[in-house]
Amino acid sequence: MSIFSKFPRTFWVANTIELFERWAWYGFFMLFANYLTGSSDMGGLEFSQAEKGTIMGVGTGILYFLPVLTGAIADRYGYKKVLFLAFVIYTSAFILLPMFSTFTGVFLMYLYLALGAALFKPVISATIAKTTTDETASIGFGIFYMMVNIGAFFGPMVTLLFKGTSHLIFYVSAAIIAVNFILLFFYNEPPREKNNAPKESLLKTFATIFRNMGGIFKDTKFLIFLLIVAGFWTMYNQLFFTLPVFISQWVDTSAVFNFFNTYLPFIAENYSVSPGVMDSEFITNMDALYIIAFQIIVSSIVMRMKPLKSMMSGFLVCSIGMSLTLVSQNVLFTLVAILIFALGEMAGSPKITEYIGRIAPADKKALYMGYSFIPVFLGNVMAGYISGNVYQKMSDKVTIVQDYAAQQGLQIPEGLSNNAYFTEVARQLNVSSRELTNILWDTYSPSRLWIVLFAIGLVAVIALFIYDRVIAEKK
Repeated sequence: MSIFSKFPRTFWVANTIELFERWAWYGFFMLFANYLTGSSDMGGLEFSQAEKGTIMGVGTGILYFLPVLTGAIADRYGYKKVLFLAFVIYTSAFILLPMFSTFTGVFLMYLYLALGAALFKPVISATIAKTTTDETASIGFGIFYMMVNIGAFFGPMVTLLFKGTSHLIFYVSAAIIAVNFILLFFYNEPPREKNNAPKESLLKTFATIFRNMGGIFKDTKFLIFLLIVAGFWTMYNQLFFTLPVFISQWVDTSAVFNFFNTYLPFIAENYSVSPGVMDSEFITNMDALYIIAFQIIVSSIVMRMKPLKSMMSGFLVCSIGMSLTLVSQNVLFTLVAILIFALGEMAGSPKITEYIGRIAPADKKALYMGYSFIPVFLGNVMAGYISGNVYQKMSDKVTIVQDYAAQQGLQIPEGLSNNAYFTEVARQLNVSSRELTNILWDTYSPSRLWIVLFAIGLVAVIALFIYDRVIAEKK
């Protein structure tokens, strides 16, 4: 326990702030895809999958691009001031976002929310780095990532309790993030390096940043590695962009509902859309629970592996797991697939940062770590396209049932919500909703999207293998 006494108070305050920030973020983000595309009678906006993909892909991509600039803002004006600004934007964005229902309005408000997150990210990471030493860094960042996953798990579990009114999920997140205003009183500004050189303008600082970025691009090996990892993030982000929608549209969750209804009625009552139908976000959120339960075990197994070997293994397992989540309508199969995905995530994802730290030149480590956002940015943008345009063409239940109704020559009244439309098609065909779902599943094979995701992951693994061999040969 003596190691814990070596952390200053600001370290613990920063970790608590991170916990509430992730709680607020994932509390809405895990539900966001279904909010954007869900039926209007369930509080959804009924955007197309392509529109959802654009909002979540481009918006979240920009979120991960901006920290390279917002980090410079924090260094200039102080961490505490930037954190305060981030929380103001966060809180106001969560309150304002549900007031918009058009694509443009929602997109712009999500970008505003992303700005708050982009201001927050580099500050909190830098605080952890500055409040740990060589002796305490390993366990310090372990505590930090544990807070991330605790927040990621409990966030959706809390907001799902308020899903009856979709606007409440945003207001709950606003209330959670507002707790950080109180914690900010206990946050002490970490010492920053003093530079006696005259301060250049912020615009000049940004110009220098982009010039440095150009220098990074001259490192061909590093650039290739970043592009390979972007493939991993493209596949990984389907956990948030695609899986909640796919489960909601296609997977029979009655087995999980019946289990909880028998042994834990509170879960069945509060995390179900209707009797026999569990919230898809509840199922997807098992990924965070698996990580909380198994991260230490997995980390102890892969800690002695070389980063590239661990990444290859993790990426491959992750790709298999994510692909399997789309193969079956059986929810128990889906839960096992999410576990496989989580094991791969735990083995591969943490090693990315470790590897970048190892290959960076000694005098450019901070610079290289700063630009590790590039694959996350690209991965989000590409993931948005896969979960949007590609999903809409291959797997979207709304699109598929409309095509099927047209082929059957059915006359469906206009102006119906997505759910009402589906119910009307089932009524005219004289089948139940579950039977119609099974007919569409067998006829259109929406599960074939797994081939796309597995191909992306497999290409990333093969490319990483080739990259490893090329690097080894040149040593």
